[in-house]
Amino acid sequence: MEKGTVLIVDDNKGVLTSLELLLETEFSEVKTANNPNQIISILNTIPIDIIILDMNFSAGINNGNEGLYWLKRIREIAPTLPVVMLTAYGDVELAVKALKNEATDFLLKPWDNQTLIRKIKEAFGSCPKKKNLAPKKNKSPMIVGTSPTMLQLMKMVVKVARTDANVLITGENGTGKEMLAQEIHRLSTRREHAMVTVDMGAISESLFESELFGHERGSFTNAYESRPGKFEAASGSSLFMDEIGNLPLSMQAKLLTVLQNRSITRIGSNKVIPTDIRLISATNRNIQEMVNEGTFREDLLYRLNTIHLEIPPLRERGDDILLFIDYFMQRYATKYERKDISLHEHALEKLCNYHWPGNIRELQHAIEKAIILCEGDVIRPKDIFVKQTWVPQFSATVPNLEEVERRAIETAIRQNDGNLTATAEQLGISRQTLYNKIKRFKL
Repeated sequence: MEKGTVLIVDDNKGVLTSLELLLETEFSEVKTANNPNQIISILNTIPIDIIILDMNFSAGINNGNEGLYWLKRIREIAPTLPVVMLTAYGDVELAVKALKNEATDFLLKPWDNQTLIRKIKEAFGSCPKKKNLAPKKNKSPMIVGTSPTMLQLMKMVVKVARTDANVLITGENGTGKEMLAQEIHRLSTRREHAMVTVDMGAISESLFESELFGHERGSFTNAYESRPGKFEAASGSSLFMDEIGNLPLSMQAKLLTVLQNRSITRIGSNKVIPTDIRLISATNRNIQEMVNEGTFREDLLYRLNTIHLEIPPLRERGDDILLFIDYFMQRYATKYERKDISLHEHALEKLCNYHWPGNIRELQHAIEKAIILCEGDVIRPKDIFVKQTWVPQFSATVPNLEEVERRAIETAIRQNDGNLTATAEQLGISRQTLYNKIKRFKL
């Protein structure tokens, strides 16, 4: 048996099951995914040694372009990882395309078991005997999903990334604005250099110029040595200015001057230093409304938003939430060594029905907390703690008493951090009665 992990990606569950049964006696671990959007999150979570990748995922489309796209994405983050392409269509041109795009080998459906095992082992043996990918610390993948708004957004990102146009990213808290900035940089011609990030809302006015433009030794109190600013550090790369909407007007004027002149001068120096940066900014605020109110300079906005990208909130992304749930479950189950933990269907339903005002970040924290606090191997609705508030509204529909009771119990459990004794006391019922109601309402 080979000591390695195989990832099989195919939208046909029958194919996944067949290949899993065939290869589980040949490799120490076999992972499967029926949606190619899961590939990047899996690679960032689990060490993978070889991938078997289907070339066609959409019904009625046999040109192999989907498989070639995902092969390219894999190659961007794992250049040496063996990838064997799989298709039901015996097209020589597809095989040539796949191999030209650095596929390791090519297999046809239906396959001969012995031939498939031999080719997979040969591909596995062609790579260095070590994990091609280890989980990346402190860096999450950009999970795109399949919602129409995100697919349209990413089409624009691919076009924009190749240019040096300034980009303004807007969206609610926790939607992944910094992740999108990282994706733009990753697809750009500047990707060989690390993107430099600065939180504009966290810079005090007294340190603004020093932080962004740098200073010379002795130019002010405690300036014991010369130091370059963020603009110099980002030379030849991308500069990501987060929370740009929190920048006071006085600082906006200074920033505008630098962007107009495309040069900076360190504090305490007369030397003009040209800037070669690609500017990406982000905010969760309505910048146009701020312009109308006079709290944000219109001319600065024009400099920032050559291209404007709006990230939709999680609640508007449909089934994309399932991809995030799956990714965070794998990530934290591995981190906290709880690989046998699973999600009960009612807990999944609770996650999918919540409106997530904190978006992806709130979902991430909710799943991490559930995995830490869950006492068994199955996460149930009571293990999911979210800031779900119920505000009565005047409408033609009046909730029945059973629904009111269920919501009251949910709220009390959250307020008492899952302490059922305290919850029962708050509700004025016995602990046994509370147990019965939790079981009845499947909380």
